[in-house]
Amino acid sequence: MIVFEFKAKGTLRQYQQIDEALRITKFIRNKCLRFWMDNRGVKPYDLNKYTAVIANEFDFADKLNSSARQAAAERTAFAIKRFFDNCKAKIAGKKGYPKFQKDNRSVEYKLSGWKLSDDRKYIKFTDKCNIGQLKLIGTRDLHFYQIKQIKRVRIVKRSDGYYVQFCVDAERNIDTQPTGKTIGLDVGLNHFYTDSLGNTVENPRYLRKSEKALKRLQKQVSRKKKGSNNRKKAINRLGRKHLKVSRQRKDNAIKQALCVIKSNDLVAYEKLQVKNMVKNSKLAKSISDVSWSLFTQWLEYFGKIYGRVVIPVDPKFTSQNCSSCGEVVKKSLSVRTHICKCGSILDRDLNASINILNKALKQTNLDMSTVGRTETFNACGEMTLYPDLATSLGKVAQ
Repeated sequence: MIVFEFKAKGTLRQYQQIDEALRITKFIRNKCLRFWMDNRGVKPYDLNKYTAVIANEFDFADKLNSSARQAAAERTAFAIKRFFDNCKAKIAGKKGYPKFQKDNRSVEYKLSGWKLSDDRKYIKFTDKCNIGQLKLIGTRDLHFYQIKQIKRVRIVKRSDGYYVQFCVDAERNIDTQPTGKTIGLDVGLNHFYTDSLGNTVENPRYLRKSEKALKRLQKQVSRKKKGSNNRKKAINRLGRKHLKVSRQRKDNAIKQALCVIKSNDLVAYEKLQVKNMVKNSKLAKSISDVSWSLFTQWLEYFGKIYGRVVIPVDPKFTSQNCSSCGEVVKKSLSVRTHICKCGSILDRDLNASINILNKALKQTNLDMSTVGRTETFNACGEMTLYPDLATSLGKVAQ
């Protein structure tokens, strides 16, 4: 699926109707969750059928298109499935038991309930919520795709307005020439990442730079009377600032990941358990600000599109082991230089990135003396063929 997003421009009345659709979606999702709690063992199909019962029982729920009601039920089914998957996997700690939704910010339509204009610049929602026609503002051109390829249409509410997302069923593959390069990435807090060639990218620290403004806006919220319009406006200003920081992080992660993927045939990174790392109260804010998970997600995504090999590596001992001789050199986080008995003196992050690359090459079982077509697996687990990749990797290793 490819997701295209547009800013939706409408009237105040239309925005109010969108808010009503969001509330109905939240109501249906919570009703489906209560139905599952009271009737254990129900299937996702049963939840879909239950949405028709809700529409017959509550007149306001019938305003929402039937496919949108089913999409709300699917959200409940997904939360239930994730909970059982976590239980089967025996994940430590809380398993994510489904909770009632307090604030819903999106409503999703399937193949019905909406209609695109001929010029693809307007969309009209045809259900009883009376949202009507919205203007689409954006640079993407939907003329490249057929209407039948659009499988989902989603309205999303954010602090700076309303957006319409189109989920298009289309393959996105870009043919690229092999570069003959391999790289290992070690993410950190001092630098965004350090690669196995010794190159570093600075950590932008967007949240740290915006903390002063966020603190001021948060004070303005706390000083306003609860329930007043001024407090709502202050909350909106605070939300816009947080949204800007979030977009800055995402933009940086996309650009860095795209640059790495385009420049290398094989990319190895350490698969960190960020969820556990943020439990450190002294480093939690810095870890969240650097957005490692977002960066690695885009690495895997671009790896599939550009046909590159992206390999996650277990981070165990990547910082402690010597990249030259393999000797374990224990060091605390404050020690930033790796010094080994074999005479190897490297920056700590550079030593880790080389170890990450070596681990990845062992995982792929690449024979450096083999010439020809090498079978490897991309980020999605799909087998791909890379002509003369092993030969080029051997030249890089030499």
